[in-house]
Amino acid sequence: MDLDANRSLIAAALARIPSGDRAALQIVYRLTSAKLFGVALRILGEPSEAEDVLQEVFLTVWRKAADFDPDRASPMTWLIAITRNRAIDRLRATRQSRRMEPIDSASEVADSAAGADSALESAQDHSRLHGCLEGLETHERSALRGAFFDGNTYEDLAARMKVPLGTMKSWIRRAMIKLKNCLEQ
Repeated sequence: MDLDANRSLIAAALARIPSGDRAALQIVYRLTSAKLFGVALRILGEPSEAEDVLQEVFLTVWRKAADFDPDRASPMTWLIAITRNRAIDRLRATRQSRRMEPIDSASEVADSAAGADSALESAQDHSRLHGCLEGLETHERSALRGAFFDGNTYEDLAARMKVPLGTMKSWIRRAMIKLKNCLEQ
């Protein structure tokens, strides 16, 4: 399914939720939960916290779907904004609940920052990885980034790139092999 069809399907489902249509909520969940989980996870860094936020998001969607205005934002923009706000709220709440130590205790904390040699080595590794990624074919690079950096499923990527699922899996597998070989050189 292409992006515009997905957008239309999500918008239509959001419009049915205020009347209590649970199937519409299921459609929105099925089409958006992976992406929204990824947003929450990037902000919070903890899968269990991201899962809790995702649950809060869909409770909010159930209660406030009538507030969605397709003339103001796309469905994903609206849903991502809710997710982002809920995740930031949770992050702030957990920070405030942590016990604050007096500033004098900071002198007892060891400096765990990487030394200059480690930082240089890390920068070289990053540069090498980036160079290896750039050496991949465009479609392989897009598929690999979509699957591993953006958190898309193989099915989503196959639909977006308009190729069969098996082809998408092959592209990603070949890209991983090429990337591994490049990094081992």
